[in-house]
Amino acid sequence: MSHISYNKQWQDAQLAMADMLAIETPAQPRAPETDINAAFQLVATMFVKYVQIFRKLEQCYDQVVHPQKRRLIRVVLDGCMGRLLELKHEMITMDYSEYHYFDDILADLKLTPNDLEIPIPNYFVLERAQAIEKRERLLGQILARMTLDNEKPDGTTTMSIDDAIRIVQTHERARQGRLRAKQIRDLRLNDQRARQRANMGDSKMDRGLAATIIQKYYRRHVVQKEAKKFRDEEYMFLGMAMPTFHKDPLKRLHAEVRAHEDERRKRQEKHEINYQQSLIATREKIKQTEGPDMKERLQDQIRQWFIECRNVSKKFPDFPDEDDGGSNKIFEKKTVAEVQADLEAKMESKGKKGKGDKKGKKGKKKKEKKGKKGKKGKKKKKGDDDEGWTLPESEFVTGMIKPSTETYQNFWETRDETHNFEQNYDSEIVKEEKRSEVVEEIRVEVDALMREELKNLKAAIDKTKEKKKKKKKKKKKKKKKKKEKDLTPDRTIESLYEELVMNRIIIRPPKVTLNDFIGDFNYLPSLIRQAKHEPMPTMSDAKQLTALYGILPLGSEKVHEIAPQIKGLLICGPKGCGKHMLLHAICNELGANLFDISPKNIFETYREKEGIKMLMHLCSKVGKALQPTIIFIDDCDKLWKKKLKPEEKQFEPKRLGKALPKWLKLIKPGDRVLLVGITNEPYQGTVKPMMKVFPRCILLPRPEYGTRLLLWKTLIPKYNGIITPSLDVTSLAKLSDTYSSGHIHDTIVEVLTERRLAKMAKHPLQASDFITGLAHRNPIYKDEETAFKSWWKKTPTGKKHERFLEEQESGEGDGKGKKDKKKGGKGKGKKGKKGKKKK
Repeated sequence: MSHISYNKQWQDAQLAMADMLAIETPAQPRAPETDINAAFQLVATMFVKYVQIFRKLEQCYDQVVHPQKRRLIRVVLDGCMGRLLELKHEMITMDYSEYHYFDDILADLKLTPNDLEIPIPNYFVLERAQAIEKRERLLGQILARMTLDNEKPDGTTTMSIDDAIRIVQTHERARQGRLRAKQIRDLRLNDQRARQRANMGDSKMDRGLAATIIQKYYRRHVVQKEAKKFRDEEYMFLGMAMPTFHKDPLKRLHAEVRAHEDERRKRQEKHEINYQQSLIATREKIKQTEGPDMKERLQDQIRQWFIECRNVSKKFPDFPDEDDGGSNKIFEKKTVAEVQADLEAKMESKGKKGKGDKKGKKGKKKKEKKGKKGKKGKKKKKGDDDEGWTLPESEFVTGMIKPSTETYQNFWETRDETHNFEQNYDSEIVKEEKRSEVVEEIRVEVDALMREELKNLKAAIDKTKEKKKKKKKKKKKKKKKKKEKDLTPDRTIESLYEELVMNRIIIRPPKVTLNDFIGDFNYLPSLIRQAKHEPMPTMSDAKQLTALYGILPLGSEKVHEIAPQIKGLLICGPKGCGKHMLLHAICNELGANLFDISPKNIFETYREKEGIKMLMHLCSKVGKALQPTIIFIDDCDKLWKKKLKPEEKQFEPKRLGKALPKWLKLIKPGDRVLLVGITNEPYQGTVKPMMKVFPRCILLPRPEYGTRLLLWKTLIPKYNGIITPSLDVTSLAKLSDTYSSGHIHDTIVEVLTERRLAKMAKHPLQASDFITGLAHRNPIYKDEETAFKSWWKKTPTGKKHERFLEEQESGEGDGKGKKDKKKGGKGKGKKGKKGKKKK
C-alpha cells in the first residue's frame, strides 16, 4: 500500500470517529435509559464500532511515514484503545459477565467475526526495541554464567565401567547388524537377477512391439491421472472432499508484504531523525532571526501598558506574578481599567484571607453538622435510585479523541499534499510550533526585565519603595500514605535483577504470539440464549479477553494511567487448553519481564515470613523499574486450598496467599505490573480470597468442533504433514471431541516423525494414524466441566450474573443484579414496627 492508501484509511477512521463523537457528546443531553437491555445494546454497538476504528488506526500508525501525522494518529489510537477498555468495563458492570457476544450486531453492521478480532499494536515492542534487546543480552549473559558455574571446572565427566561396557556392546551389535543386512540385501539382488535371466532366455523382443507396450502403459497412466484430478476437483467443488494442504500457498506473498512493511518502518526511522534535527535547527534559527524583534515588541507593549495604567489610576500598576501568567495576563482581552481592578481586588483578598479563614471554617463545620442532622430524618423514595442509565463521561474522549479529531478536521483533512510524495515533515508546522515556544521563552526573560524597570519607575516617580512580600506557604493537610519500606536501599536494580535471575525467579518466556493461539468463533450464541441457555465461551473469546485484560492496558503508559486498573488476572481451565501459552503471549506482545513466584519455585530460596517479604519487595522494586512486568503463580488454587496434601504442605503456599493482598495495595495507577494466576482446579481453593486477588478471570473451555477442525488443519501442515483427500479431517475433529488443544498438538507431533514423513509420498496420512495417539491420553470428562461451571457460579461475578438472568426472566428488580428488597412482605412488617415505635 502507498501513502495515499494509508491516508484514505486514516480519513475513513476519522469519519467513523466523528460519528462516534456525535454519540458520545450529543448537542443536547440524552435522556436516561430505563431499559437495561437497550442500554447494553448501545454500549455493545459502540464497542464493535470502536474495534473497527482501532484496527484501521493501528495499521495507519504502523505504516504511515509522515512524522507529524504519526503523532496525531498516536493520540487518537491511545484514546480509542482506552475507550475500548472503558466500554468493556461498562458492559461487565451491566450484565456481570466476562464474555459478551455480538453476533446480532455483526449481522446488522454486515461484518464478519474476523472483523471483531482486536489487533495488538506493534509499537508496544518496536518503540522499546533497544531496551528489550539490552535486557535480553543481559539475561543471556547471566544464564550462560549459571550454566558454566554448574559445570565442572575441568569440563570432564566420569563414567562407570558398566556404562562404558554397555556403550561398546551397543555399537558392536549395531556394526554386526549392518553387516548382516548388507549381506542379505546382496543375496536377494543376486537371486532376483538370476530369475530375470531365466525368464527372458535368449529370445529378444521386437523394438516396435516393445515401444507399443510402453506407450500403452504410459497413456493409461496419464488418463488415470487426469481423471483422478478431475474427480478430486469436482468433489472439492461440491464440498465432498477436503483440499490438499502442502505448505502455505500464500507464504511467498506474506513474505513480500512483511518485507514491504519493514521497509516502510526503516523510512519512518529516517524521517523521524530528520524531523528531530529540524526541530532543533528551526528553534535556533527563529531565536536568532526573530528573537530580538519579539523582545523589543514585548517591551514596547508592556511600557505602553504602564503609561495607560498611570493615566487611568495616576499610579503605576503592580506587575502580575509568573504564577498568574505574567505578561500574558496583561494582553488578555481586557481594558486597562479592568486589569488594574483585577490586580487590586487580588491584593485586597490576600489581606482579608487570614482574618476570614477561622470564621469560615467554623461556619462550614456548623453547616456540615446541620446537614448531617437533616440527612438522618430524610429517607430515599423508591424511584430516587432508578432514574435510568446514562453513558458516563470519558477522559479519553474529552482529553484525547475530541481535540485530535478537531485538529484533523481543521488542518489535515483539507491540506493538499500532492507535492509531498516522500511524506517528509512539514516545515511550516514546525515553524509555528517552535515560534510559540520561542515567544514564551522570551516572554519570561522580558517579564523579569520589566519588573525591575517598573520597580525603578515607582521609586523614581511615585517615590514608593516596594515592600518585599513574604510568600506564605499554604499548609496543606497531607494524608499519610503507606509507602513501601525499601529493604535494599544500598543495591542497584542491576544487582537485584541478577539475583532474581540466579534464583530462577525471572525466566525467559518461549517465543509465542497471540496469533499462534488457535481458536474459532461462536457463531450462534444469541440463538442459544433465546433457548434460555448460557453459551460456553470459545477459544476466540478467551483470546479477545487476553488482549483486553492483559495486553492493551499495559502497552501504553497514558492508557494505563486513565483506564480501569486490573491488578490480578486468573487464567483457569482443564489441562492442555493453552493457559501457559496465553501467559507467554502476553509477555512477548508487551516485551515484558516474567517473574515466576510459584510456591514450588521459591521454596528453596525465599522461605518463611521474612523470605516472602523480601521476595515481594524485590518483585515490586525491580518490576516497577523495568515495567511492564508480569508476575506469575502456577497452581494458584493451592494458596487458598482448605486441605493440602502432605507433598503440597512442604512448599507452604498459604504463606504467599496471605502476603498477596497487602502487596497488591502497593500497586498504584501508573505501575504497569500485572499478577497472573494459572490453575487447573480453581474449585479446590476458597472462592472469596482468591477472587479478591484476581478480580478478572479468563475461563478456558475444552475446544469445540470449529476450533478442533482448525487445529487439525493448521498443525498438520505446520509440522510438514500433507492433508490429502485420504485424510478425513472432519472425522478427526469429531473423534477428538473430549480432548484438549494440547492433546491434539502432542498427538500430531508424536505421529509426524521423520520416518513417517519419509513414507508420506507412498503412504499418505490417514485418520487411523492419529487415533492411537489420542486413545493413550486422558480426555476431559463431563464431571470436570460441570465442576468448572459450578465454581464459576460461586464467584462474585457469577453470582451477580445468575441473579441478573433471574431478574431478566421474572421482570423484577432494577436489571442491575440487585433484587428489590422493598417488595418483600418481611420488609414491610419491619418498617411497620419501626413506624409504631416512632409514634
